[in-house]
Amino acid sequence: MVYGYKAFNLDRTNRYGMTFEDGKTYSISGDISFGNDGNGFHMCTNLEDVFRYFDGMSDDISVARVVGFGNVICYNDEYNGYYDMYSVQNIKIESFLTREEIINTFLDNVPFRVCRFVSLFRLSDDEIKCFRKEYSNETEVMDYLSYYQEGKRDTFYKRYVKERK
Repeated sequence: MVYGYKAFNLDRTNRYGMTFEDGKTYSISGDISFGNDGNGFHMCTNLEDVFRYFDGMSDDISVARVVGFGNVICYNDEYNGYYDMYSVQNIKIESFLTREEIINTFLDNVPFRVCRFVSLFRLSDDEIKCFRKEYSNETEVMDYLSYYQEGKRDTFYKRYVKERK
């Protein structure tokens, strides 16, 4: 059994048009494999990793807390920094998360995961302010907010030049 998260379109459908509901379990037949041409329900154990598969910079996304079971395979893409991604035979939708629940997960998290999140999920201006307040002493988080959320494209260049002096 694997506990994690799965992203959906805003109407709670997957990329293939299948609709998912709170509390229901879904199964798929055939050999389980991973990838775009794979077979199975894809899920991640880290919430921020689901935004690798669905555009978190879009408002057209829903995320659910899920449990995967049956035939389960794990894929680690360590080169790109994504870990513990799964394709599972059976998936239970425990609950769909509210935006507030998603944001609160990262307002109380380690900076590494926060950076990954803010690089993949569009925050509102008020949410950016909350992150800036919470992580004001974390330079890397501040830089990620500037670059990915506020569009300040020279953020990392300025820090690189400053460190080289």
